[in-house]
Amino acid sequence: MYKFFAYLNRMKYINRWSLMRSVDTENIMEHSQHVAVVAHALATIGNVYFGKNLDCNSIAVKALLHETSEVLTGDLPTPIKYFNSDIRTAYKHLEKISNDKLLTHLPEQMAKEYEPLLNDDSSEEHRFVKYADKICAYIKCVEEVRMGNAEFIKAKKTIYDEIKAYDSDEVRFFMDNFMGAYQLSLDELD
Repeated sequence: MYKFFAYLNRMKYINRWSLMRSVDTENIMEHSQHVAVVAHALATIGNVYFGKNLDCNSIAVKALLHETSEVLTGDLPTPIKYFNSDIRTAYKHLEKISNDKLLTHLPEQMAKEYEPLLNDDSSEEHRFVKYADKICAYIKCVEEVRMGNAEFIKAKKTIYDEIKAYDSDEVRFFMDNFMGAYQLSLDELD
C-alpha cells in the first residue's frame, strides 16, 4: 500500500505558527495553497510584464509541495532554523531525509516524477516559491496585526524588510500592485 498522499493529508493538522498566538490559525495545507497561488502570480507577472518564459504551473506545484517534509519533521520556527549556518545546513539535510522517506511511499515510477518537486532547492522556480513563501508570511502578519494581534508587529516589519531587499521585479510588482488589497476588510474589497 502506498501512503504518500495520506501523509500529505496530515499537513492540515500542523499549525503553521505554533510559537505565536494567532487570531486565525493556519495549517500547513492552507499555507501551501496560498503560497502556490502567490508563486503562480509571481511567475505570471514575470512572463507578462518582464518577458520571462517561466512555467507557472510547475512553480505552483512546487509551491503546493514545498512544506511536505514538515509532515514528518514538524515546523521549525524561522529564528531557530536560520540562527546559524550549522543549524540551517542540518535542517536542510533533515528536510531532504524527510522528503526522501515520503518518496518511498510512492511507486518507483511516480517517485521519480515527484523527487524533483520535493527536493529542488536551487532552481529559478524554487526562488519564486521562496519569494511567495515570504510574501505569504508577510500577508499573515498583516492580517494578524489588522485583527489587533500585536504579537505579529515585529515579524511584520522584519519580513517586510526582507522582501524589500529582494532583487526581483516580480516581487516589487506584486507588493506595489496587489499587497494593498490585503489591508482591506471583506466589505472594502467589494
